[in-house]
Amino acid sequence: MNNDALTIASWCHSFLPLESAYLGDEYYYQSLPLCLIDAVFSIRTQYKAAQNVVSRYCRHFELRQFREGRTSTPPPREQQESISSFLTHYEELGVGGMTEDVFNNRQQLPAGSGVLKSELAMEFGYVLVDNDIQYFEDVTPGLVDKEKLEREIQRASRQKMHALLKYFWMLAGHDDLAKPDQWVLEFLTLTLRRTVTAREVQALLTEATDYLRPSFPQMTVRLLDHEIWKYQRDLPRTRAMPQSTWR
Repeated sequence: MNNDALTIASWCHSFLPLESAYLGDEYYYQSLPLCLIDAVFSIRTQYKAAQNVVSRYCRHFELRQFREGRTSTPPPREQQESISSFLTHYEELGVGGMTEDVFNNRQQLPAGSGVLKSELAMEFGYVLVDNDIQYFEDVTPGLVDKEKLEREIQRASRQKMHALLKYFWMLAGHDDLAKPDQWVLEFLTLTLRRTVTAREVQALLTEATDYLRPSFPQMTVRLLDHEIWKYQRDLPRTRAMPQSTWR
């Protein structure tokens, strides 16, 4: 028994609205390139900025942003934009045109790299195409070598991309993953009253989900991650987290 995971499950059971837990609209994108854009532009920024970039891209190219009915089943392939189509826009407009006229976002990657997020989005797209990934059907869990892709995108971008790729897979439909996001790390650190590292997040939330599933059969690691993220994001900074008594 993992006492830390049990503590997390106990707190979530007592204080999060798990009975009515739901995923945000971003988990129901119409096409895979939107998952790519969201994952890249959400790096170290307020999430609203990333949402705005996705919306601008869809408006500029007159693309549907979300699938009808917010269903977990991807739309038919002919109704999705491919990654190759996404890259065609770069070939026609260049990185500068995509940055200024489409995304209207000049954010760079952190740590003084000088690399525009719009550049990383392009590099990420080429890595996906090189691995025959174009549509949602191509990223079905079990069909993708995630470690190989991570090595290739890190080689292309010269950046550590572990958290970005985890979030991309989550947006693309992988419900067994958790992202070591700022709010999730803060929640876990406060709950356990110790520093929690990014490397611990996946195992902790996977085991916490196992504890919770008998009470909440619909619970997945991705769904629990999202409920934690929403709670911690909206928590007043001066509010103390209460104690749980559930076991």
